[in-house]
Amino acid sequence: MKSISMFLLMTSIGLFISSCGSKEEVKKEKEVNVLPMVQLEEASVMKFTHQISAQGNVTTDQDVMVNAEMGGLITKVHVKAGDRVTTGQTLVSLDVAILSSNAEEIQTQLEFAEYMLKKQEELKTRGVGSEFDYETAKNQVKSLKSRLNSLNTQKSKSFIKAPFSGTIDVVMAKQGQMAGPASPLMRLVNNNSVDIVADISEKHLKAIKIGTPINVTFPNFSGKELNLKITNVGNYIESTNRTFKITAAVNNNSDLLPNMLAEVRITDMEVENGLVIPSKSILKSQNNEDYIFIATPSSKGNYSVKKVNVTLIEKQDGKALIEKNANIVDGTKIIVEGARGITEKDLVRIK
Repeated sequence: MKSISMFLLMTSIGLFISSCGSKEEVKKEKEVNVLPMVQLEEASVMKFTHQISAQGNVTTDQDVMVNAEMGGLITKVHVKAGDRVTTGQTLVSLDVAILSSNAEEIQTQLEFAEYMLKKQEELKTRGVGSEFDYETAKNQVKSLKSRLNSLNTQKSKSFIKAPFSGTIDVVMAKQGQMAGPASPLMRLVNNNSVDIVADISEKHLKAIKIGTPINVTFPNFSGKELNLKITNVGNYIESTNRTFKITAAVNNNSDLLPNMLAEVRITDMEVENGLVIPSKSILKSQNNEDYIFIATPSSKGNYSVKKVNVTLIEKQDGKALIEKNANIVDGTKIIVEGARGITEKDLVRIK
């Protein structure tokens, strides 16, 4: 009986000790689980490049709607969409029958007026003609020549010609229709030389000059990328959006069309060995100061945290260039997620 009692006593003591150990482990596990969870990234000393991004489009000054300068019946359309034309080539012909008839009539009157002037000159030479008759004949000749020149000019405008070399994009004119100054006949485009035009915020004005390199891509035309230089910087700030225009010329173009969308990137800063941290790690204090939390390994795989004020220089693509800082070196672990709500007294654990 004494042996049985002793056995039961020892078993009870063992169970009590085991129970106490389990409770201590659970308590410690709970303490670990309540530590804030964070995500870390490292600071780097690296090359930092900052670029200005803007949306632009393709333009050309050789994109016109061809119109007639005077009204008339269209007798022939000499080109069709897609045709290449050269400067001065006839595109559309208008009816000139009435003008030709009037010109012939004026020409006949002119010949007679010149004959009368010649006779008046002979009479004047012999001293029997009057000065008045001579001046009248002379004025008649001058007047008829002026009218004939006017008719010939109108006849020349009945042949609508290409103002520059290019490609006929679309033809609206049809034979038998009436043409007029307000009715476009066709569109003529020359895309050999185009411009990339973009609006840039005025805060970047000092960083952008003629000759500044730019990179251009086209969101709806994949695979096309151009490295150009700015050929013109606007001299006017738009009051509505506080921007100025930049232009970059594209010569010997074969792919780009007017009004295509373009994405422009302008490099305005390059630092070879800059101190770079993730931009999402930067927080703002109540005093509008920038700061971050750095993490230092502590006991049992946890991390202690330290608040460090930083001076931001520039941001680009999720990275932030900051001024040199004694607390931050290449490889310093920085809290990028879970930093809000923690303090320097806290221990944290990694997700």
